[in-house]
This record gives sequence, structure tokens and C-alpha cells, in this order.
Amino acid sequence: MPRVKKSVKTRKRRKRVLAAAKGYRGSRGRLYRIATEAVDRARKFAFRDRKVKKRVFRSLWITRINAAARAHDLTYGQLISGLNKAQVEIDRKVLAEMALADPQGFTKMVEIAKGQAA
Repeated sequence: MPRVKKSVKTRKRRKRVLAAAKGYRGSRGRLYRIATEAVDRARKFAFRDRKVKKRVFRSLWITRINAAARAHDLTYGQLISGLNKAQVEIDRKVLAEMALADPQGFTKMVEIAKGQAA
């Protein structure tokens, strides 16, 4: 059986890992064994935090909507409940953006919600 030389594959794999670790401080960006651990850990956090990011943004939107709704003497829950009863299908991302960028439009949404609550 012929002898297998692995240097090409090995070099390619190591270069790929070290390229992924580019910018890491000290031996984490230079030494293969330590870089491998650092890259694996970074990828694990990246995978997890892509999911967490969605939760964080939703809570941010809810906080912004609540703050804007309370300026109109309404809580977040009352606003969302009123909009649901009025069958207004608007998501929290757009509602939060409206609260920041379009106060008149948000005021109309609050009036719709108050009309359903009464």
C-alpha cells in the first residue's frame, strides 16, 4: 500500500483555523492548538447569540413601546390588547420604530387602542 502524505491537507486545515483566529490577541491568533480552542469557542458563542439577539431586540422594542405608551397614559399591555381587539396587525418592531420616528402615527395607534378599551 502506498504511503499517504498529509502535509497539504494539514496545512490547509491549519491555515483555515489561523485565518479564522486572525485578530485574536497573543497566542490565540498565532499558535494552532490554542487558536483551535479559541475559534471553536467563538463559533459556539456566535451560534448561541444569533438566537439570543432575537430575544434582546424584542425586549428592546417592548421597552420602547411601553415608554411611548405610558406618555399617552396607557401601559404596554393595554396598548397591545387594544390593537389586537381592533384587529390591527402591526408587529413590535414597526410599532417601536413608529414610536421613535413618527409620533403622530403612534398617537393614532394609541387612540385606536383606547377606543377598543373603552
